[in-house]
Amino acid sequence: MLVDDSVLLRAGIASLLSGLGHDVVAELDDATDLVAVVDACDPDIVVVDIRMPPTHTTEGLEAAVELRRLQPERAVLVLSQHIETRYALDLIADGAGGLGYLLKDRVADVDDFVAALVRVAAGDTAIDPQVVARLVGRERRDNPLDALTGREREVLSLMAEGQSNATIALLLVVNQRTIETHISNIFSKLGLSPEAETHRRVRAVLTYLDNAPA
Repeated sequence: MLVDDSVLLRAGIASLLSGLGHDVVAELDDATDLVAVVDACDPDIVVVDIRMPPTHTTEGLEAAVELRRLQPERAVLVLSQHIETRYALDLIADGAGGLGYLLKDRVADVDDFVAALVRVAAGDTAIDPQVVARLVGRERRDNPLDALTGREREVLSLMAEGQSNATIALLLVVNQRTIETHISNIFSKLGLSPEAETHRRVRAVLTYLDNAPA
């Protein structure tokens, strides 16, 4: 389901996804009836712009947050024209998966966009690499990330983008077992107690983003 007031962008994404075998079950040009239409169409994922009519401020984000409050398992991918890290943090504040935050420019990179869409629909997270890059390097007193090594931060940064262990290993040119060890160390250093693996990954990413620039 696509929610964006830009007819051209909405039509472009719909055409792209249809051409790749995905069904676009609904399109909206504002977020007013978002929850009602989701109930009627039951989409696997909702793609929504942050800035929507009538004020073009945070209507899309507010609708996405409300949707997640009512339907925590509903996958939502938010699109933004600019890097707005506070909005990204607002969206993922519940620590659950099935959430994504991408810049609209990312749509032009078809492979990356579709891969992120599929990951979020499957219950993972996908945060735009440019947003992650903005978050790197923030210094805070009592920052829990200070306990991590440089390589562990690299791994966590890629986790924040929604990359799998296999992809992280490929990008860092190490074997997957090494990445699994790094992730285990990250969980331990961030004080994330043993629980469902997917949930711990999301909590680790949330900790990473929450200790980054506002």
